Amino acid sequence: MSHTPHELHEEFPDKADRISELKASDAHFSRLADDYHEINRAIHRAETDVEPTDDLHMAEMRKKRLHLKDQIAGMLAA
Repeated sequence: MSHTPHELHEEFPDKADRISELKASDAHFSRLADDYHEINRAIHRAETDVEPTDDLHMAEMRKKRLHLKDQIAGMLAA
């Protein structure tokens, strides 16, 4: 399998330990991280034409990923 960009540990390299800690201790954070991972993989599959999609759907997926990333960043900063 090829490398998927935008993984959480790459987006927040200085917060890798905190991400692991919150995934284990906070159900809401864990769900956000799972949702982020799922949409990130879908975007990667679309970008590599494994599962092609139209531009509108791609834009919607990217907006969802950004929204999840913003929520995760807020929790990591707290």
